[in-house]
Amino acid sequence: MDLIPILIGFPAVMAVILPFLKNERVRGIVVYIGAGCVIALALANLGMWLAGGGVTVNLYMDTELIDHAMTVVDLFLMCLIIYMGIKYRKILVIILTVVQTGLLMYVEFTAQLPENYHMMEDGLAILMCIIVAIVGSLICIYAVGYMKGYHSHHKEFKDRQPFFFSMLFLFLAAMLGLVLSQSLIWMYFFWEITSVISFLLIGYTRTDEAIHNSFTALWMNLLGGLGFSVAIAVLVQNTGSVQLSDAIAFGGALPLACLALAGLTKSAQLPFSSWLLGAMVAPTPSSALLHSATMVKAGVYLLIRLAPAMHGTAVGMMVSLIGGFTFIAASMMAIAQNDGKKVLAFSTISNLGLIVACAGIGVEETVWGGVLLMIFHAVSKSMLFQAVGATENCLGSRDIEDMHGLLLRLPKLTYIMGIGIAGMYLAPFGMLISKWVALKAFVDSENVLLVIFIAYGSATTMFYWTKWLSKLTTQHRARQSVKDITRKDEYLSMFIHAGAMLLMCLLFPFLATGVVNPILESMFGYASTVLSMSVLATMAIMLISVLIVPTIMAFVTRMAKRELVPIYMNGVNEGDNRHFVNSLGEPTHLYLSNWYLRFEFGMRHLMKPCVYLSASLLIVVFCLIIGGAVQ
Repeated sequence: MDLIPILIGFPAVMAVILPFLKNERVRGIVVYIGAGCVIALALANLGMWLAGGGVTVNLYMDTELIDHAMTVVDLFLMCLIIYMGIKYRKILVIILTVVQTGLLMYVEFTAQLPENYHMMEDGLAILMCIIVAIVGSLICIYAVGYMKGYHSHHKEFKDRQPFFFSMLFLFLAAMLGLVLSQSLIWMYFFWEITSVISFLLIGYTRTDEAIHNSFTALWMNLLGGLGFSVAIAVLVQNTGSVQLSDAIAFGGALPLACLALAGLTKSAQLPFSSWLLGAMVAPTPSSALLHSATMVKAGVYLLIRLAPAMHGTAVGMMVSLIGGFTFIAASMMAIAQNDGKKVLAFSTISNLGLIVACAGIGVEETVWGGVLLMIFHAVSKSMLFQAVGATENCLGSRDIEDMHGLLLRLPKLTYIMGIGIAGMYLAPFGMLISKWVALKAFVDSENVLLVIFIAYGSATTMFYWTKWLSKLTTQHRARQSVKDITRKDEYLSMFIHAGAMLLMCLLFPFLATGVVNPILESMFGYASTVLSMSVLATMAIMLISVLIVPTIMAFVTRMAKRELVPIYMNGVNEGDNRHFVNSLGEPTHLYLSNWYLRFEFGMRHLMKPCVYLSASLLIVVFCLIIGGAVQ
């Protein structure tokens, strides 16, 4: 039995049902059941694929009815964007959607395309299905509890939870369809759905800022969609095919560059990073979904697919340099942020840049590192966004400075946040090992710029993560206690994420040899051992060191139960080593703050130059390709 139609169709049906469920309790139960079914379907599909030998399977050749339905939906999305553009006077989005939809309609109705398969199951597609289904469904479960707290704190916003949950499930359906598509026309269809839903999610609160940021995300992603449609038109003209595999085999500079442009916009690489930063105005579940399992992963997924065709080409050079430059630039700007969600956003852009750079180089080692980075980033970043969102509901703030000594006030949330932060940059977590492999590959490719980018970008990454982790674990008793109002469904999602992160570290050798190596074999025709260390030695290191971070945090918590020794504070210490009465008899607060280097690394100073540099590189390469100087 083929489960793909059910796997994609079930969350789409859930999206249709949820807007009609006004009762909060009933809606929560339905979301739980729906999320569990999506996970079960993805795992069942994995089992069937493995039972069939784990080989590449092409599916669905005769799909005329579905093709017509997709055309209708494409036109509906175009009309929706036109309506929203007219309503808010956004002419650019109207032009972009009309041009790309019109071009695609012209290709579909005039070109004589041969019958071919529209979907494909292979190792990479199945891996992405598992990531989307599990991480995305857990985010939906987390959102059940989070949105209750969100609207109790933000009564100024209209409660539109039925719509919100509907969009979350529709997002999952679109992403599952996208990663399984072999036809570029089908992939484009799902690609545009994710762009429109992200626009709707970012604008959830309907404030002026949310509306502005949602349109920023929309026009940037529509620009990528235009590149996607141009690539399809050029491929049809040159090859008579719209198959992704044929696009990779053809390797023409213009279609490859246009598809790469689509991947760069969707993965929020410079100069298109601002849309993802603006997405922070949305409720945390949508941030987690956009930044971990779905929206941004669509871009890096496409670029990883194109990696073999980009090796040694001008397009590959452009993609790798933009990715490497984004990695170091975003990590530098993250240093100057004290808003937890903004740090996570810049970190997301930065880490995606590293994956993009790996795809641009397009050799076995870099793709190996890129796939593993994608896996660990999805779990770790989703968990961090959820922990920050829950902390914000408890503290009323997501300012890192307000998290001073959070380990003693909200220990469970801090443990989760600590594991997530450690997963992003400490050994033995897979992100660090993957970065090491990427660095080795960049050295082997003799790309000096990329070596500099990853070396200094990793240093700045360590700076902002260490600041945050140290702030959490500081031994400090706050004057006012904080009540943990995090709900059980929020903790359920976060604990599963934390367990998955630790389990992936313990099973890292299996991930490398049993999951990633077969993907490389299907892409390159072979898969050699990227890491020279033995599997048993690696597993032993993982088993011993994976529990270091939570153990240290538990030790700090226990040690903090001892009485603090009062220190001299230029006045009468009030007993907490943070407040004292000065010589004038006035109460004074000793405030300890991290070093943010806002003048050196602030977004206000760095963003514009970074956008200009990356945009210039894009324009130059496209001009060379269009002018025929590069083939």
